[in-house]
Amino acid sequence: MAGTFLTDAPKLEMPVECTLGQDCYIQNYVDRDPGSGVRDAGCGGLTYDGHKGTDFALLTEAQMQAGVQVIAAAPGRVIATRDGEPDGAYVGGETVADKECGNGIVIDLGNGWQTQYCHLREGSISVNRGDRVKAGEPLGLVGQSGQAEFPHLHLSLRHDVTVVDPFDPDMQDACATNATQTLWSAPITYRPSGWLEAGLTATVPRFETVLTGAPLPPPSDTAPALVLWGYGFGLRAGDTIGFEITGPDGISISTTTEVDASKARFFRYVGKKAPPGGWPRGRYDGQITLSRDGAVIARRTLTARID
Repeated sequence: MAGTFLTDAPKLEMPVECTLGQDCYIQNYVDRDPGSGVRDAGCGGLTYDGHKGTDFALLTEAQMQAGVQVIAAAPGRVIATRDGEPDGAYVGGETVADKECGNGIVIDLGNGWQTQYCHLREGSISVNRGDRVKAGEPLGLVGQSGQAEFPHLHLSLRHDVTVVDPFDPDMQDACATNATQTLWSAPITYRPSGWLEAGLTATVPRFETVLTGAPLPPPSDTAPALVLWGYGFGLRAGDTIGFEITGPDGISISTTTEVDASKARFFRYVGKKAPPGGWPRGRYDGQITLSRDGAVIARRTLTARID
């Protein structure tokens, strides 16, 4: 696929108005394994069998409801759109057969190149078939329509009928972390794993509540417990997760756990019931770590006060 294939390849802009690593992240990459196995752009497993694009995911449903703009990654002519598919239908148990992309857009870039945008929010698509769009022009909002388990934009790049991985378009490098050429106009760092959110709260939160973005009760001197939680992505079997809480009057909680199964998204927490007389007033520090092969690859620290 090298050579002529790349001479007219488009350069792609970031297709979502968010900051990777802060309010969005890449949940899945193109599956580069030709068989039944999976291999992502960095020789990891952040993909699934036959996945044909890059998934730019939001952290919470609240972000989706507030509205996060999808923008054209490259200029071209709109050749297909679909709107009117409800968000959350797939996780609600409804069939999405033949509409797995949900609300989507296909843009012809010329010279055999196309981009496809999937899972946009119902009623948000702002372009029509035949429109010409510029790179960076708004197309709609990130949603959860079609076969989507979480709010995200699925961006596919194709040359004729061939799926192209923008992190390593000629597929000549073993891993995209070593790729000599990408199609991103500004570098996008490959992140196989990381923490997305963390917090110190007064009760054990449900993961479903964290994903909605709903506020959680803060620590207080009368709280029944003190809980440190973390929400992340790209967990691999054999990783270790560490939690540590320190506070006034010698309060200390520390745990390290090795995980036995890989997970695309994960939620963990550690906590302690309130001591007699309640929590002492002062500063409480929390730290969560994710380690792989003996080295810390992701860390979050946070502080809370009980006054």
